[in-house]
Amino acid sequence: MNLIEEIDKWGLDDTDRVAYDYLGEKNTYGELKKYSDNLAAYISKLKIEKNAPIMIYGGQDFLMIASFLASVKSGHAYIPVDVHSPVERLNVINQIAKPAACISLADLPQENEIDVPIITLDKIKEVVKQPELENNEFNFVSGNDNFYIIFTSGTTGVPKGVQISHDNLQSFVDWMGQDFGLKKDIICISQPPYSFDLSVMDLYPTLVNGGKLAVLPKDLTTNFKELFATLPKLKANEWVSTPSFMDLCLLNPEFNQGNLPELSHFLFCGEELTVNTAKRLHERFPKARIFNTYGPTEATVAMTQVEITEQILADYARLPIGKPKEDMEVVLVDEDLNEVASTEAGEILIIGPSVSKGYINNPDKTKTAFINFKGKKAYRTGDLGQFDETGQLLYKGRIDFQIKLHGFRIELEDVDHHLDKISLVSQAVSVPKYGKDHKVQQLIAYIVANENDFDSEFKLTQAIRAELKESMMDYMMPQKFVYVDSLPLTNNGKIDRKSLMKEVNE
Repeated sequence: MNLIEEIDKWGLDDTDRVAYDYLGEKNTYGELKKYSDNLAAYISKLKIEKNAPIMIYGGQDFLMIASFLASVKSGHAYIPVDVHSPVERLNVINQIAKPAACISLADLPQENEIDVPIITLDKIKEVVKQPELENNEFNFVSGNDNFYIIFTSGTTGVPKGVQISHDNLQSFVDWMGQDFGLKKDIICISQPPYSFDLSVMDLYPTLVNGGKLAVLPKDLTTNFKELFATLPKLKANEWVSTPSFMDLCLLNPEFNQGNLPELSHFLFCGEELTVNTAKRLHERFPKARIFNTYGPTEATVAMTQVEITEQILADYARLPIGKPKEDMEVVLVDEDLNEVASTEAGEILIIGPSVSKGYINNPDKTKTAFINFKGKKAYRTGDLGQFDETGQLLYKGRIDFQIKLHGFRIELEDVDHHLDKISLVSQAVSVPKYGKDHKVQQLIAYIVANENDFDSEFKLTQAIRAELKESMMDYMMPQKFVYVDSLPLTNNGKIDRKSLMKEVNE
């Protein structure tokens, strides 16, 4: 059965079942089907280019989910763009993806360059409230058709649009239903923004199984008093987040099994889960199951998992990232793409039905990252991995200069690109500072400043930050700025990032 049909059947068989709970504002599966059907019919009448994607701009609300389903019901992949994105990112995504239309659930920035049909919030509200449609013939996304396209950071300041097909997503959802011991009518925390692929881990496995999404919007997660007052009311069973968000929650001693007795499953992805975080969580929630998962956006959210038991915590100084799901294969290779010996570390290659077809409208990057390996399509992760004697995959860090900070993938060259465009900056390079737990703690920018009239580095930094905010996502912003007269160079005349990294981390 098509994933869309699997979600729709709840709207047919159990109309009043709650699908979405936004801080007490609830929407049912019946509404989800009706809203998405009506909006899909409206999209179909627009006669937009067949199979071209639809950009969906908004936050974490029910109409975003209804719009996602409407898009794929009408035969179009969707591109989620978060309302907090800078206008420059919005425009670049538009230029690269060439969407056929834009569903705007929030006011688009005035400087946007989107010149396709825009379906406004007022129009959507009008359409979804119309009488339920009958005998509609939709052209559902299926098979190898793109289901969604999520844009990640790029090495030259240009983001890459990862294409995920219906079958890629089906493989992921099936695995989530089989390997984690989740019950059918689970209540799942929905915290990551929809432009971050971690959100897919809570979204589609929950909807396919008739569960309820309990939303934690960004405004709430930044207000700890409200967050911890809200959590017990949700009665949630499943928690999906980055380890960094969990670290914040663990700062509050009231975050424990006594106050949140229904929480039975914790699933982590997006960055490394440390022993310290897992131990503290295990102490707070001794009855819950904790899973560490791994996978890049290009392999559909995640494709390895391991349950973090007391035995795992006792056996490992650095937690494993698990074993591949049944239909996937991990191969470790050297720089010449030869398989390494069984005990050696190598670049993680991912093979199987979760692997993306590549980056939208970017054949060069696709050719580099998605290769033919012994007759099979494989994705080069750029991650270094190693199998231990039990078959657990161990994460050994990034091969290149791509890092994870607070769950977000950041390419240092992307940060450099944005810094270089700032009027007050002559030269700049960014470097990560690692903690004892092997996670990136801080992003530091080394800057050669242009001549200026600021009487302190503090004021100069404030001005640079203000200019950066116009084009850079918040999670990419360096936390520390170091001003130097010149940047170190390699023998080839290139900026020597490695020497600065060594200096920062000594």
